[in-house]
Amino acid sequence: MNSTQAQALPQGQFEMAIEPPGDLPGPNLWFAFRGNEMLVQPNEARWQPPISEDIAELGLPVVRQQFLGFLDGQPCFSCDLANDCETPNGMAFHGLRKLFGKLSEAHFGLAGRALQIVSWERTHQFCGRCGEATETVVGERAKRCPGCGLTCYPRLSPAVIVLIERGDELLLARSNRLPEGMYSVLAGFVEPGETLEEAVHREVAEEAGISLKNVRYFGSQPWPFPNSLMIGFTAEYASGKLDIDYDELEDAGWYSPDTLPVIPGKMSIARRLIDHFLDKRRSDKI
Repeated sequence: MNSTQAQALPQGQFEMAIEPPGDLPGPNLWFAFRGNEMLVQPNEARWQPPISEDIAELGLPVVRQQFLGFLDGQPCFSCDLANDCETPNGMAFHGLRKLFGKLSEAHFGLAGRALQIVSWERTHQFCGRCGEATETVVGERAKRCPGCGLTCYPRLSPAVIVLIERGDELLLARSNRLPEGMYSVLAGFVEPGETLEEAVHREVAEEAGISLKNVRYFGSQPWPFPNSLMIGFTAEYASGKLDIDYDELEDAGWYSPDTLPVIPGKMSIARRLIDHFLDKRRSDKI
């Protein structure tokens, strides 16, 4: 589908577009941000972004807006609200971390995309090379300087995340970024000039002091904290004794399927990795 056409899509499927068509089917789905907090409204057990034909109907001061595409054929927009924007009655502003698990998977994924686009456009109003005001490039998600010609696109920060198994055990660790009591698999950002596999080996050696073998690609997930692309791997323990870097981690240890601590929710790639390990262990015992 191009940027001017919408068509019936499977439920929960998003189709990206840059330019909105002239005759949007409506109503529109808005992902509105005040700073890094998104406007949501209660809907039974979940929260959802407010739906309105026009975000201005809510009396909200929109600084700039972006067309995102279509979710199940419904037009989707993100917008940046003024910092002094008041909260409409019956609604609330929340950071995406707080909304994790409270939005549907489709809404949370699109909210992460929207936040990254809003933040990128907010910080690229002026050229980073010569300081002149930038212009939006028609048909692209890009900002171009009319003075020096520098063109900037939304930035992604690749990060690796790896599940390490040792026989019937997996390595889980706790950092202070996680909710109280929660443990997860190891992760870290990729350094310039580094391959993904090199990043996996380095991060694990730095944070846990062990070496790996059989590092294999598992899958990926966009992660808007702040603009990451999480690239998942599985690996096997090779050698070494756990030597925790307490500047990065509070604790780490080997856990069997019967002794797991609190682990991340279903929508995260960390949980997908852990569930993959648990499924393999169960199938091995059948």
